[in-house]
Amino acid sequence: MATALLEMDRPESRLIWLRNPNVVRLLRDLATGTVPLTHDGLHQETPWRTVVHLRDLLMDSGVLPRVDRQLMLYQRWPTERLATIEDPEHRRHLQHFAIWHQMRRLRSKVEKGQLGRSQTNQVKQEITQTRAFLTWLAVGGRTVEHCQQADLDAWHTEKLATRRPAQTFLRWCMKTSRIPRLTLPPQVINQDQAPLHQHRRLAILRRALHDDSLPLRTRVAAALVLLYAQPVACIVRLTVDDVLDDGATIAVRLADPPSPLPEPVADLMRACVRSCRHLPYASSRSSQWVFPGRRPGQPMNPVSLQVHLRKIDVPPQRGRTSAIRQLVLQAPAPVIAKALGHHDKTATRLVTEAGGTWARYAPGDHTR
Repeated sequence: MATALLEMDRPESRLIWLRNPNVVRLLRDLATGTVPLTHDGLHQETPWRTVVHLRDLLMDSGVLPRVDRQLMLYQRWPTERLATIEDPEHRRHLQHFAIWHQMRRLRSKVEKGQLGRSQTNQVKQEITQTRAFLTWLAVGGRTVEHCQQADLDAWHTEKLATRRPAQTFLRWCMKTSRIPRLTLPPQVINQDQAPLHQHRRLAILRRALHDDSLPLRTRVAAALVLLYAQPVACIVRLTVDDVLDDGATIAVRLADPPSPLPEPVADLMRACVRSCRHLPYASSRSSQWVFPGRRPGQPMNPVSLQVHLRKIDVPPQRGRTSAIRQLVLQAPAPVIAKALGHHDKTATRLVTEAGGTWARYAPGDHTR
């Protein structure tokens, strides 16, 4: 870890961090064996922000094996929440749901790829609203085992958006026969994501590509949103290995096959890759993120990138919707879906919404 700190382009910030009394204590305890140099050993230490940063550095340096950071952070959360629940039945239900069901779901997702913060935040909301639902039932003199359709209807009558996450618990209860099969209100699609008008999308894109006063990474992200309909959560997970540059052309691996970048997007991407290890907060030379975060070995937080995009008038969701609607009018939906990493059903639906028709496409396998 010391070598990694010394190899950084600007180690001053890390040297300041090393003088923090909590950091000094943790490093001393790790060196003397007071705290085991393991993930479980660090899991018991405080303050948690300092511990998380130190653990990231240790993983980035190869001292500790890599584990999914979001799952690691989440594991502490349900234990702390369960300890605050006084009703033993409520605690039992939540423990089974949080540990047996939710934790298993998260671990299954980790096997397929790294978790995002939004995924663990969603799970936390589901558990929080489950606790609120159990408390609400108890106020009415009911337990979850005796929950009826009238109870679910009344629960969803007020604050539907806030209370909806509890439906994950309710579906789990129905599936495991804890409650009878009841009807939940259907999911309401948020219509506050109307696509930008085409001329507005192009005007925003033109500014992002040609205004040199804007931050470089924000310009690249804007191009990926407005041209390639990429979600912010996917953009921040791009690595330098996903950028394929043979000197003449440049492509980015959004899905399969890689998507070529036109000029001037290509030049912006080249500059972005060149500069990613020279940021004052870059974690180490081992960082491979095109959009590096402030924590060692971690990409930028998607929420932070959304904030940067909105500062230059790029609405991420609306811009992405506008881009994909335009793309599916220019090529078969399966082709667009495969190239950009979208589900083909989503792309096909957008063809219909955008007024497109399959009649103008020649028959055959459009995925080839």
